[in-house]
Amino acid sequence: MKVEIECAPCLLHRGYMEILEATSDETLRFRAMLALTRLLNREFKSNAVPAHLGTKRDRLVKRITGNDDPYAKKKWLSNKHALEILPQAKQFVARESSPEARFRKACLCTIVGNVIEFDIPDHVFKFEDLTQMIRQAQEDLAVDEISKIFDAAKKAREVLYLTDNAGEIAFDTLLVGELKRLGARVTVAVKEKPIINDAIMQDAKNVGMQEAADTLITNGTDTVGLILRECSKRFSSLYKSVDLVVAKGMGYAETITETKLTRPHAMLLRTKCQPVANYFGTIKGKNVAKLLT
Repeated sequence: MKVEIECAPCLLHRGYMEILEATSDETLRFRAMLALTRLLNREFKSNAVPAHLGTKRDRLVKRITGNDDPYAKKKWLSNKHALEILPQAKQFVARESSPEARFRKACLCTIVGNVIEFDIPDHVFKFEDLTQMIRQAQEDLAVDEISKIFDAAKKAREVLYLTDNAGEIAFDTLLVGELKRLGARVTVAVKEKPIINDAIMQDAKNVGMQEAADTLITNGTDTVGLILRECSKRFSSLYKSVDLVVAKGMGYAETITETKLTRPHAMLLRTKCQPVANYFGTIKGKNVAKLLT
């Protein structure tokens, strides 16, 4: 997925907000903002990938401010609030008796969890609204290929699950559980180091993912989405060998759609910006479950 014009102010705005989170030093803030505008002036082109620019932006902010995890507090709070809501989401899934119905509801819960993201222009969410959003998730499902994903999951012996944000990762435990119920061995991968509010190993352990997954690993890097050349050999080898990849969120959508795929990829996300919505043929604020092959 390539950038659209709207990506430029979004990249700048998110960088500005991250700088404010990262430091209160006005000199560092000015230096970081100046460097960010230079970066975008140099690299914002029609063939650029938003997540690639986002990766460079976030690394720049962290390097100049000296803060390796600007969203640490918000990530902790996200995990805390998500865990408070998780029992209701579990009941939402458990009420179904058929494997496909349970799988569908687990997918819906994880997609709703994808709303937990900060500083995207015009994207606003409240943790107290998540329970209602789960109830109406099917109505908001603009791209519905969950049945195709379910069929692919039934055939898969090895699944690689790529998580997105802190907080959201609590709801991912539900879908990981359903994938295992179908007979798959599930490896869950988080980011090696902080990037925006993406989940890292500590976030995964905070929500009990080590108990839900067969294996819990990192991808070896700190990119927005997937930049395979930067990932560890262990992750890359696994990514190329599994039967199914489940990828959460817009960053993975932006990057995986730029990749030549050799196996099915289940994309589960909320369209929190119009460029991503445009790519999937819908509008902003909708749920997407798409099987890429």
